[in-house]
Amino acid sequence: MSPAEHADAPAAAPPADPARLAEAFRLFNQVSEELASAYGALERQVERLTAELAAANAETARLREEAERNRRLTAMGEMAAQLAHQLRTPLAAALLYAGNLEKPNLPEDTRLSLAHKTVERLKHLERLIQDMLLFARGEVLGRETFAVSDLLAELAQTFEPLARARGVDFAVGTAPPGLEMTGNRKALAGAITNLLENSLEAVPVGGHIALGVTAAEDRIAFTVKDDGRGMAPEVVARLFEPFFTTRAEGTGLGLAIARGVARAHGGGIDVESAPGLGTEFVLTVSRGSPVEPME
Repeated sequence: MSPAEHADAPAAAPPADPARLAEAFRLFNQVSEELASAYGALERQVERLTAELAAANAETARLREEAERNRRLTAMGEMAAQLAHQLRTPLAAALLYAGNLEKPNLPEDTRLSLAHKTVERLKHLERLIQDMLLFARGEVLGRETFAVSDLLAELAQTFEPLARARGVDFAVGTAPPGLEMTGNRKALAGAITNLLENSLEAVPVGGHIALGVTAAEDRIAFTVKDDGRGMAPEVVARLFEPFFTTRAEGTGLGLAIARGVARAHGGGIDVESAPGLGTEFVLTVSRGSPVEPME
């Protein structure tokens, strides 16, 4: 090799220092152990926080359930107090009439009149208790697919004689051809009948009540419209409250039950009314959703 070639050759690497390699390896192991320790501590902290979060969520759920239970108990207590108040008057009247029936030498026509009044008061009590049980049970059982025209025909057959007896004109619209829905037909018929009876109480002799139906892609709307005396805004605001009624013979549960039925069928009830301008109820339902528990 020439002197020039020797000058261009790369310098040889210095020999490795075993002491420095050992120190580097020791430091690497130390850092690895510290990282592993830190990771383990982090894992334990995450587990602890996860457990605390789960416990907090469980406590929140428990408190929510307890609050809901207390709300229901409060509502049940208020309802029981209202029911007792509602039962007191007709029961007292029935007892009074029944007590008079025990009088000796009572004229036959008077006895028949008292017996009739007693039966009427007892029927009112029975109706109130039945409505209360239906409202408290809070469910609509059974479902079927049926033609809406059949439901309208049933309502017309049931309500037309009542309207005619009161001197009120009752008109029923026609359903779109082939329109069907899935739900509880009996419950829906009862809900719409409640709306019709509410209108009948507000319409004078010679007044008009109309029942109609319209359909959208997934919803059906039943409309009950009258030209009766209408209602003030403060009455409309309380219309669906249990036991609220403006009728002397009303139980105050019919409209609350009707709204529950509508909600159980995926819909609701809207009301438009004003004094002297009549009232319009619109009960909407889903065309085919499963019937769910009433709210």
